[in-house]
Amino acid sequence: MDICHQHNLVDQAAAGKERTFGIRVSLPVGDTLRNVLGNDWEQYHWYRGETERDTALLHMAIHHGYYRDTDSPTQILEKVTR
Repeated sequence: MDICHQHNLVDQAAAGKERTFGIRVSLPVGDTLRNVLGNDWEQYHWYRGETERDTALLHMAIHHGYYRDTDSPTQILEKVTR
């Protein structure tokens, strides 16, 4: 079977491993998207290593091409460790 989106596959070797380093995504107070998602909305992304997490954080923080030129994303990205 051909795989359409290779990036969607789960790495079986890493699937059960503990992930200690994370990124917490939240919205600032007063953001209108809170009206849709709720005031307590947050999302965590977990990684096995600090370097992997830091690389992902840099990628998440850039102004991606799918934003319109006038869009200003207001998400808050924070490094976390558990």
